[in-house]
Amino acid sequence: MKTRMNFKDEFYQKLKLLVLPIAIQNFMLALVSATDAIMLGWIDQTSLSAVSLAGQVQFVLSLFISGIAAGAGIMAAQYWGKRDAASIEKVIPIALRTNLLFSGLFTILAGFCPEMLMRIFTNDAALVASGSQYLRAVALSYVLCGISQVYLILLKNTGHAAVSSRISSTAVVLNIILNAILIYGLCGAPALGIRGAAYATVAARVVELIWAYLETKKPERVRILWNRLFSSAGKILSEDFWRYTLPVLAASLVWGIAYVLYSVIMGHMGSDATAANSIASIVRTIIASLCWGIAAGVSIIIGQTLGQNKLEEAKKMGGKFVRLSIWIGAASGLVILLLIPLVLRVITLTPQAMYYLKFMLCMAAYYIIGNSLNSTIISGIFPAGGDTKFGMICDVVTLWCFVVPLGMLAAFVWHAPVLLVAFILTLDEFVKIPAVYIHYVKYKWVKNITR
Repeated sequence: MKTRMNFKDEFYQKLKLLVLPIAIQNFMLALVSATDAIMLGWIDQTSLSAVSLAGQVQFVLSLFISGIAAGAGIMAAQYWGKRDAASIEKVIPIALRTNLLFSGLFTILAGFCPEMLMRIFTNDAALVASGSQYLRAVALSYVLCGISQVYLILLKNTGHAAVSSRISSTAVVLNIILNAILIYGLCGAPALGIRGAAYATVAARVVELIWAYLETKKPERVRILWNRLFSSAGKILSEDFWRYTLPVLAASLVWGIAYVLYSVIMGHMGSDATAANSIASIVRTIIASLCWGIAAGVSIIIGQTLGQNKLEEAKKMGGKFVRLSIWIGAASGLVILLLIPLVLRVITLTPQAMYYLKFMLCMAAYYIIGNSLNSTIISGIFPAGGDTKFGMICDVVTLWCFVVPLGMLAAFVWHAPVLLVAFILTLDEFVKIPAVYIHYVKYKWVKNITR
């Protein structure tokens, strides 16, 4: 007789084989920013803050890349559910050429206009100078990332999530090792400081791309056909791709640009606020990356189930994932609270920045609960069935009609204390929960979108 928590049933097997590797992959990617900050933080606070702000450029690019990849993943998951590899091979080149356009533009801007990009985030001359060094050195990694992420999303959605996770995780480990060598000048290498962190990222991206390419060349794998890069996928598939991708991309940009504005707001409240917010954001992102990875895995599992036309089964899975996300969010918040003493001991900041950091981490602990629930539903369950518009509408209302204006008024008009501004900027996840739940129980996302 089965118990209520039978970890041998199909649901938990899929959780282990698909969701867990993707969650680990996201966690490992988030570790790169953490190691950059920690290693550079041991040099000086300026390097730490500069790389954190320069990293916002990569973050904005990742919004484009992840939005396009998510759209391709929605279709790939459902078509893989019905084992239609031919349609996947027609759709993926659309994502590839779009990512090449965005990532190529960012590479050019970072390589030739880094000062202009840095001044968006701060007016501190020292931070602009240090951050520009980093951007100029890391620029090539942007276009490499644009290509590699399409290969990795293809592997994830066609039954090879563990391979995709192994590639990304290995690249992250390599990045961390090269960080130590090139930042501090270990093993006879020159001590390059902030530029060393950038060169390590480029090297890791090269390895990631080559490995992912070779994996898709193996027999029985769905491939990216470069000779179709500028060929049409056909009117129906192209229209379907953009129908489901554009709302996801818009939602990603709406949320992400608001998130970047958080850094802009804190970046103009002084170097102590900037440094504390940088570390708090890194810790929050590392823990939240597990939640985002789970959302990506949820989207694939439910998408493949819907593609097989098992609508009731997908509906039941959605309920299980919602409940699981609440438990994961609560556990993640507890982990952040337990990490506070360690973070305060490892990072060297001014006393004022340390004071800010302690309370910002406490805010991150409750923020992550709402983030876990919302990311699982909005970024995982809804897009799996092609319901991609709600997330965009929800973020426009909660972020741009409430949190961002209120945060800017508090910071620049009312001149509120730093911690009050930081608190206001963490309200979005809880403001949107009622609307998300009401939309979820309408079950508009329970839909097979394959042709």
